[in-house]
Amino acid sequence: MSADDATVHEQLDLQGLATGVEREDTAPEDVEKIAEPFDPEDIDVVTKTMTVDLLLSRTRSGMIDLQPDFQRRWGVWDAKRQSRLIESLLLRIPLPVLYAAEDEDERWEVVDGIQRLSTISRFIDSTIINEEPLVLTGLEYLGVYDGKKFEELSSRLQLRLRETELVIHLIRKGTPAEVKFNIFARINTGGIALSPQELRHAITPGSARRVLEEWAAMPEFIRATDGSVRPIRMDDRELVLRFIAFFGLGLSQYKQPDMDGFLIKAMKAVNELSADQIEYMRLMFRRSMLSATAIFGDDAFRKRYFSNVGRLPINKALFEAISVNLANTNDAAMVKLIQNRDAVRSGFIALCGDRSFDSAISQGTGDIAKVNRRFAKIHELFVGALQ
Repeated sequence: MSADDATVHEQLDLQGLATGVEREDTAPEDVEKIAEPFDPEDIDVVTKTMTVDLLLSRTRSGMIDLQPDFQRRWGVWDAKRQSRLIESLLLRIPLPVLYAAEDEDERWEVVDGIQRLSTISRFIDSTIINEEPLVLTGLEYLGVYDGKKFEELSSRLQLRLRETELVIHLIRKGTPAEVKFNIFARINTGGIALSPQELRHAITPGSARRVLEEWAAMPEFIRATDGSVRPIRMDDRELVLRFIAFFGLGLSQYKQPDMDGFLIKAMKAVNELSADQIEYMRLMFRRSMLSATAIFGDDAFRKRYFSNVGRLPINKALFEAISVNLANTNDAAMVKLIQNRDAVRSGFIALCGDRSFDSAISQGTGDIAKVNRRFAKIHELFVGALQ
C-alpha cells in the first residue's frame, strides 16, 4: 500500500474545519437509497399553512422546539442575515417551505427551517428562545427601519408580520423512523444541511438522545479517540451509536445494506431498554475504550500503513469493528491482548495493507459483506495475538 493509495479525506464542519473523523466514501445516491422498500401507505405527510402568530403560540406552549441540540451547536445567523429575513417578510416575499416531524405527543421537531423560525421569534418575541431582541440592521431596501425593534414598527407592519403565512410540510406521527429519515435525506439540501446523525437525532426522540450525549462525554471515550472528534456535527454521538448498534443488536442483525436504518433501529432499541441494561452496555463500552487506549495508544480506530502517510483521522468502520470486538473479549484474553499489544499493532498495520480489508473500511462501508469482513478480520487479528 503506497502513500498515494492511503490518501483519505477528513470530514469538515460548516466552517470548513476538520471534525477529526474520516469522511466515508459514499455516493450521493446511497444517502437516500432504500434498502428495503416500504409501503407507500406508511408515508403520512400533510401540508399546513399557518400564520406566524399560530407558530409562535405552539412554540410558547412547548409544542415546537426551536432549540434542538444540533442547532445550538451551530449557533444562529448573524444579525444582518436575520434582519434580511425580516425585511423579506415586510416586503411580502414568500419564504421557502418548512419541514417538521411530529412525535407521539404531537410535538414538532423542525428539521428544515429552524433558523427562519428562530429569527422570527427573536424579532417578535425573543423570550421564546431566551435571546436578546433582534434590532434590524443592514437592510437592503427598507433602510429606514435600521435600528428598529419589533415594538418600534407601526401597528400595520407588526400585524403584517404576525399574519404572515408560512407553509409547513409535516411528517405525521406513525410514519416509520426509517421512512422519515429517507424523506428528510431527499429534501436535506438547504443552506445548512443536517448530518446523518443530526437527522437521526431529530426524528428519534427518547432516552437514546441522552445516552448518546452522556457516553460521548465519557473521559474514556475522549481519551480513546485522543480528543480529536469534534462534537459540532454529532460525529462523536454517531460513533457511540455504532458501538451500541453492533454490540447491542448484534452483527447478525445487520441484514440489509442500510447503515442509516440500522442505526435508527438501534436508537429506538435503546429507548426500550431498562436502566440496568443500559448500565451494563455502558460498562462494556467504557471497558472497550480503556482497552483500545491500552493496546493502540493515540492511534486507536485510525488506519495505519507501513508507508509514512501521517496520522489519519478516526475511521467509523474501524471504530465499530475494534470497539465491539474488544467488548466481546473476555477479561483473561484482554489482559493478554494488552500484554501483546506490539504484536497487535504490527498485525493491524499489515491488515491495513490488505486491499480487501482496506476496501471494507474505506468504500461502500455499509455493504453487508464488507461489514462482516472487517469484523471477522479484526477478530482474527485479536485471536492471532493470543497464540
